Amino acid sequence: MNIRKLTLIALLAALGTVGRYAFSYIPNVQPVTALIIICGIWLGPVAGVTLAVLSTILSNMLLGMGIWTLSQIIAWAIIGLLSGLLGKYNGKLPVWFIGIFSGIAGYFYGFVISLAYGTIGDHFWLYYLRGIPFDTNHAIGNVAFIIILYPVLSRLFQRYGKDINQSTTSLMYNNSNLHNHHKERGVS
Repeated sequence: MNIRKLTLIALLAALGTVGRYAFSYIPNVQPVTALIIICGIWLGPVAGVTLAVLSTILSNMLLGMGIWTLSQIIAWAIIGLLSGLLGKYNGKLPVWFIGIFSGIAGYFYGFVISLAYGTIGDHFWLYYLRGIPFDTNHAIGNVAFIIILYPVLSRLFQRYGKDINQSTTSLMYNNSNLHNHHKERGVS
């Protein structure tokens, strides 16, 4: 992973954190899941998982850490990983398909969170079923954020894709040449 990709992931994490905080008054509606999906599709599974971890930790620093933090990281990391696998078909997947995937991801996220609480108490199914309206909010929010953000961010990723996906080896080679050039001129 190169510096440009890490910088982009950090910017997406900041956007997700601010978005999650801004929408915190609407239960389970936030842009983090959509951003993780878009990041995974365009930058790969490792980037999707990295964004999931960063977004969870950063946003929970504002909204509160708790026993749910680990299950949030697990749920969003799996979504980022699956999105990265979908990214192999990038350019061939219509927005409506990614929207459906994001809706399913909302329900999946809720299921993973319920599993974490279900292992603590005896009433997993009761807890899960009572959470379905919140998971529905999450799913609808994901679809809306994908419809809004995917076309915009996709254009940016297509436009700057060569720079973002430039290999680390190429960056090291360029820095090495620059260092040698400075040595020849006596600049340190």
